[in-house]
Amino acid sequence: MRNMILTKRIIVYLVFEFILSIIVIPVLIFYGPFANIRNTLVTSAMTTFSHKYIVTLFLPQSKIDEIMKNSNNIATGSSNKNILNFTNSHDNTIEVYDISSNRFKGKVILIHDPTRIQVGISSKLPKEGETVSTIAKENNAIVAINAGGFIGYVNGAWTGSGGIPGGIIIHNGKILYDNAYSTDGKIDLIGFTDDGKLLVGKYTLDEIKNAGIKEGVSFRPALIINGEPMIKKGDGGWGSTSRTAIGQRKDGTVIFLVIDGTFIRGLTGATLKDAQNVMLDYGVVNAANLDGGSSTTLYYKGKVINNPINPLGERMVPTIFYAK
Repeated sequence: MRNMILTKRIIVYLVFEFILSIIVIPVLIFYGPFANIRNTLVTSAMTTFSHKYIVTLFLPQSKIDEIMKNSNNIATGSSNKNILNFTNSHDNTIEVYDISSNRFKGKVILIHDPTRIQVGISSKLPKEGETVSTIAKENNAIVAINAGGFIGYVNGAWTGSGGIPGGIIIHNGKILYDNAYSTDGKIDLIGFTDDGKLLVGKYTLDEIKNAGIKEGVSFRPALIINGEPMIKKGDGGWGSTSRTAIGQRKDGTVIFLVIDGTFIRGLTGATLKDAQNVMLDYGVVNAANLDGGSSTTLYYKGKVINNPINPLGERMVPTIFYAK
């Protein structure tokens, strides 16, 4: 009898501690003295499609807007292809390197011939996307990463199917989709010209057409333009998570950057500033962020070689960048 009473007391105590933790921890995070922790959590959650509820349950929209506004310290502009004046030797070498820190692990892929880069598109658009590996295999790709984003909410409902691309998709010089919206008439572009020069930043539709973009998608923000880092203060304001980015060195070499981050594996992920710094370390002169979080996927020689954080495996996406 005494053991039963003791067991019940322990259970009651544990339940009480659990309920107390649920109440106290959010209050400490969102209303306590730890502003940096709160801001990181807010920016991380609000820049993903599926985890906004973590923040909206505890903070009013006005406070969320204030934090997001104060965290956004990213310069804008457009890359100038004149800085890239390389002679393409059509070197078919692809190099793979591991990178790591105490917060993330990742891989850098160096593709020496930039004219090999193409945009792969889900065969099911506009109904739904496909996984990076599916699109890669359909295109006989050697290496591929997820590319542009997609519209996750339709008529107030979350779809998550990756079927409605955000922004534009350009393939073989043709604009296949144009869902871009902007107040200034400029579109976020990550695109390659016919001779393999990467342009990133904001452009009008006429500028995109006149630049001769052969392959391109929309996402943001640009991380490096003409050798100048765009994030000069803070961490970029998008929190820490898995990241996908693309860049180019002066010699034309294209860099695919994929960074994993998940609490399950003891990693918190990378900020936009982290991704920018890796690109700078590799001598990149133009670089841009691609869709990250659950979308982050790296395919190489027939298999996925990173650790996507989507609990169901690879996420369905509308587009990939690949080389074959």
